Amino acid sequence: MPSASAALERLVDGNRRFAADAPSRAMLTDSARRSALAAGQAPFATILGCSDSRVPVELVFDQGLGDLFVIRVAGNISAPALIGSVEFAAEAFGTRLVVVLGHQRCGAVTATLEALQRPPAAQSPHLGSIVDLIRPAVAPLLEQTDWPTGQEALLAAAVRANIRMAVEQLRHGSPLVQQLITEAGLRVVGAEYSLETGLVEFLDDLS
Repeated sequence: MPSASAALERLVDGNRRFAADAPSRAMLTDSARRSALAAGQAPFATILGCSDSRVPVELVFDQGLGDLFVIRVAGNISAPALIGSVEFAAEAFGTRLVVVLGHQRCGAVTATLEALQRPPAAQSPHLGSIVDLIRPAVAPLLEQTDWPTGQEALLAAAVRANIRMAVEQLRHGSPLVQQLITEAGLRVVGAEYSLETGLVEFLDDLS
């Protein structure tokens, strides 16, 4: 299993290929690959990403079958079951890199901002549970009044705040993850996908 640094480099290289319209994944999704994976898997990284249809994780990083353990949920939130999925990948497969992947103009973050500014008369409790998990990240931003371009700048800041909150929750909300960070070289990093360019910007120091 590659180290966190090696896995991160592989993701960065794959994303560059994707953004440059030069993917190589065809050789990683053929029948031989399917047969090789039938007996088991060994993904080299775990991605907690948003369910948005415009951000298909394997395509964004130009990876194929069996390469990534992908957890997708609206708003890339780190609810207990999702943290458990990260723990599972780290324990079962030995993955040493976890990426929280958000993206520009996230609909779940937008819905949270709207709910905070104009509370809905009625909301599904299930949708409300997503808003409630994003709320702590974005509520402090509404106290600021100096957003240069209004709601667009506010949303951009909220998306990043939500990514960073999920990263911190993964780093410090699981004793197992904390132990693996301290003793086994696990890394949890945040990243944001650009809908326009296709590039992923990592928000943490990658050195």
